[in-house]
Amino acid sequence: MLLEVEGFILNELPYGESSKIINVLTKEKGLIGIMCKGAKSMKSMLRASTQVFTYGIFSIHFKEDKLSTLVNVDVLNSFNNIRSDLTKISYLTYISELTNQVYKQTDQSLFEMFISIVLKMEDNLDPMILTNILELKYLPLLGVGLNLDSCIKCGNKTNIVTVDASYGGLICKDCYQNEIIVDKKVIQLLRMYYYVDIKSISSISVKDEYKHVINHFISDYYDAFTGLYVYSKKFLEQLEA
Repeated sequence: MLLEVEGFILNELPYGESSKIINVLTKEKGLIGIMCKGAKSMKSMLRASTQVFTYGIFSIHFKEDKLSTLVNVDVLNSFNNIRSDLTKISYLTYISELTNQVYKQTDQSLFEMFISIVLKMEDNLDPMILTNILELKYLPLLGVGLNLDSCIKCGNKTNIVTVDASYGGLICKDCYQNEIIVDKKVIQLLRMYYYVDIKSISSISVKDEYKHVINHFISDYYDAFTGLYVYSKKFLEQLEA
């Protein structure tokens, strides 16, 4: 069946001397594998349009639960701005790998959230903030959503003093023991990240001290509750350091 799908190339695998398989996150069919015959050849018209991190309309011979075959790609965005910046391409590499893992665990549609974040990264919005927003949006899909409305220990909605990744949420004054206290602004920002409509974001600015506290909290939460290990995360941590 000849089919057109809107998608983003998350990664690729070599196949023989001149071909490759691209894994494409699509709007219509989720994550699919597509055989690109001869795409590694210097003379191939598919060479440029099948690079990793290309966003486009893919014309394919679609096969359910099998490798589809690529016919043509109408490139919508090559993300040249992101590709020219080490920090941005590192964050894109990470969220692409993360999205691949999350999809395999949930088999739910992630395309709209993911591509909205990437397009805003291309438009020069802060890549760490965008990445953290996407990470938080994925948590409910993984079955480990955050409780940012009440104390994780007693359910109290007042006198919240901190948020703790090891417990999985907010902690009130009565339940507080020796957890690290975070600024109230951090809790406010976490709530905003968690509930914001990604498409509505036009600009975003957060103090570095808050950004890094939130980023570390999310990393610790993923380690504690998701069971996911994303190799490219280590490089991001080195960049941050």
